[in-house]
Amino acid sequence: MKLYASGEDYLEAILVLKNKLGMVRSVDVARHLEVTKPSVCHAVATLREGGFLTMDSDYFLHLTDVGREVAEQIYEKHRFFTDRLIEAGVDPVTAEKDACRMEHVISQESFERLRDAYKTKNE
Repeated sequence: MKLYASGEDYLEAILVLKNKLGMVRSVDVARHLEVTKPSVCHAVATLREGGFLTMDSDYFLHLTDVGREVAEQIYEKHRFFTDRLIEAGVDPVTAEKDACRMEHVISQESFERLRDAYKTKNE
């Protein structure tokens, strides 16, 4: 299943909230992303069908192995770009917004090369 930016955002939000709260429900995701509950319900249904997450009998959301892998890749890109932009002098709020857009358009290969080059430069 092809994931779009919005699907990646939902997976990333679930990962972040899981790490912060321990358990995640749709309402938590709605608040975090500042979207409506019906939007989250639609996204959750799509992501469940794609095998990216599951929902238990208490309506808690759980990332599958594939969902977690995608979420972690997106979150790594987000943190990397946010940090680099802030280092360059960009306001943190703007850096967060820009990083959110950047994380979706860069290929995994380009990101890994950029990340590795940055690490090598700073060692």
